[in-house]
Amino acid sequence: MIRNHSSMRRRGVSLAAAVLFSLPASEVLVFAQDPAVSGDEQFNGRWDITTTGGRSRAWWLEIENAGTPTPKGKFISAFSGDLNVIEEISISGRTLRFGWTRQERPSPGAEPVTRKLVYTAKLVNGRLEGVFEVEGSNQPLLEWIGVRAPVIKEMDDGTWREGKPIELFNGENMTGWASWDGQEPVGWSVKDGALASTGRGQDIVSQQKVWNFKLHVEFRLAQHSNSGVALRNRYEVQILDDYGRPPNAHSAGALYSRIAPSENASKPAGEWETYDIRLVGCQVTVAFNGKNVIEKGVIDGLTAMAHDADEGEPGGIALQGDHGPVEFRKITITPLMH
Repeated sequence: MIRNHSSMRRRGVSLAAAVLFSLPASEVLVFAQDPAVSGDEQFNGRWDITTTGGRSRAWWLEIENAGTPTPKGKFISAFSGDLNVIEEISISGRTLRFGWTRQERPSPGAEPVTRKLVYTAKLVNGRLEGVFEVEGSNQPLLEWIGVRAPVIKEMDDGTWREGKPIELFNGENMTGWASWDGQEPVGWSVKDGALASTGRGQDIVSQQKVWNFKLHVEFRLAQHSNSGVALRNRYEVQILDDYGRPPNAHSAGALYSRIAPSENASKPAGEWETYDIRLVGCQVTVAFNGKNVIEKGVIDGLTAMAHDADEGEPGGIALQGDHGPVEFRKITITPLMH
């Protein structure tokens, strides 16, 4: 794990041994404190959410106007990983309730049924303790915990210097990679020097964790395929077979559902492509096949590919493996330090 050299010195690690370690969140961020009120206003702000039990998920929530008659919010992820504006929301008696009502067909050709997605939470010792349920279904309740998202103060201001590059993929085997849940990867293998997913595999995450960095990735997609690279295992840069299409917040080169690229610089499916990504604090720059398509874009919070909701700590590089065949032949990360 790439961590802060000053904090490492306090633990007895020499400065010489720590020069590759980038700054940690403890040096560069503060956590938004609860407002100095005792009512529903305390729900305001951004929340990083982790579900508990079974398959862990990472969600993100933003609440505004709590304590007024017109609360509003945004949430990731309810539908297809998008950043969704909350349709139905109420806050009273220190209880938050929000959700959506949808018409869905349980199977092709069946009559549509109404499904109500409901998220409910209370504030307990400064954090959200909640449950998710689908009303009218047999789906069990899913418990979740929300903590205030940190306010990360670092800026990509030209003062960061490069450490020693680290090859995350050795071209021979999957050493250094694990499934998102820490188990052996499923659906991935190494073929002809490339890390390849069948398209039905799990997301995999590097065991190497970093904070601020430069990342060089070379990848190749099959036709109609889709993948992604998640920075710190939290923020997805979209990989998509969409050559020649107009750019948007879901196209290749986008910070998924949050920041659209300035242009679509993708190549036709089957050709090798490159990302050169720079992440400092919450500022991201993406060069796609040599063209800058995002320039110091500000990341407001988690994307749907996130498996690690702890935004204040270093994280791994995650590769999406369940949306279609994809190959990666070079993945090089360079820590950035002061």
